[in-house]
Amino acid sequence: MNNSHSFDEQFEFKGRARTWSLIMIVIGLVGLIFGFASGAGERTFANLLLNGYYLSCVCICGIFFCAVQYVAQAGWSTAVLRVPQAFAKVLPYAGIILLAIICAGLFITHTGPNEEGKMTSIPYLYKLWALKGVTIKGNENYDAIITAKSGYLNIPFFLIRLVIYLGSYSWLGRLLVKYSNNEDELGGMFNYNKSFKVSVIFLLIFGFTVPLFAFDTIMSLEAHWFSTMFGWYNFAALWVGGLSVITLTLILLREAGYMQWVTEDHLHNLGQLMFGFSVFWTYLWFAQFLLTWYANIPEEAAYFYRRWEPQFKPWFWLNIIVNFLTPLLTLMSRDSKRKVSVLKVACIILICGHWLDYWQMIMPGTVGPQSSWAVEIGPIEICLFVGFIGLFIFMVSSALSKFKSLVPKKHPLLEESLHHHL
Repeated sequence: MNNSHSFDEQFEFKGRARTWSLIMIVIGLVGLIFGFASGAGERTFANLLLNGYYLSCVCICGIFFCAVQYVAQAGWSTAVLRVPQAFAKVLPYAGIILLAIICAGLFITHTGPNEEGKMTSIPYLYKLWALKGVTIKGNENYDAIITAKSGYLNIPFFLIRLVIYLGSYSWLGRLLVKYSNNEDELGGMFNYNKSFKVSVIFLLIFGFTVPLFAFDTIMSLEAHWFSTMFGWYNFAALWVGGLSVITLTLILLREAGYMQWVTEDHLHNLGQLMFGFSVFWTYLWFAQFLLTWYANIPEEAAYFYRRWEPQFKPWFWLNIIVNFLTPLLTLMSRDSKRKVSVLKVACIILICGHWLDYWQMIMPGTVGPQSSWAVEIGPIEICLFVGFIGLFIFMVSSALSKFKSLVPKKHPLLEESLHHHL
């Protein structure tokens, strides 16, 4: 194998990539202004939450990917670690954006109907449990179910938990990046061993808190409903969506002339992970749906009942078709995972598919049905999604350009990765 690559190459964020990312951010801002100016404030806030959550999940996936590789002492992935490390560097900013959206949605109110249909002042997000007077008997907004959950679902404790989740992930991710950079300067096993220990700590914290992160951020939008599988279902979506973004980023970097040491064997491994965990995602989707349908408990069945309304039902089934059949039909064979053009298309479809998955989790319980299924996804959704893609490209590319090398060149398992062959 030819190992004559220069490991001192740096990524330069300029030209068309920078221009297009800025154009996409402007499109997002136009969509944001249009959303509020047109009176669709609740829909705009729901889309901001959707995209802010997706952005954070992709960045968290970068840290999770690095941690898994260190704990497993995997050699194959060393050559691609800089990309998920760049995601880790972006998480603090993504977390701040998500927290800002949530705080604004909690504290900015508008006039709308409560659960009883009475017009009152309600927050744009988490309107079931953050509603003023919801735990006070005799108040027009009183809700006995929410009152029973108020020890957990109250604004101060809710925000503290989110800060702890995102803060701990960001801090540990930064440590992994720091030790990797130190390793490039000093060599030896000292920083590698520290990365191993930090990865173990991250996986322990992540394993216990990622379901809670999903419960708080997404499931509490419909606080009357609950599912013990929802957290792991969200984890599967986080992992598959993040893997798709990592893989697509690597493909685009290779097409731009960077990271030529990344071969079809590395991409094959990533394709295997995308395929395998798409099946896992489907298993959790089906299990959650089947158990809810079979139990037929009203407060649980209401979740899927909303998504079977005519305005949402086509999108409900498209979600499972895109996120299950796409990897099944495109990534099952060995050859398809080794064809960059096929893998690239599969990544793009899965990235959009998991945006639709998050959309399905959020929109029916926040905004509710529109006049028809065809207008459920409109200019606000498309513009804000494009805007957050542009923001992600800008932040990750800026983070990637600050690495002195696009490969951890003194990583003890680098040679194994460079000679990786399937």
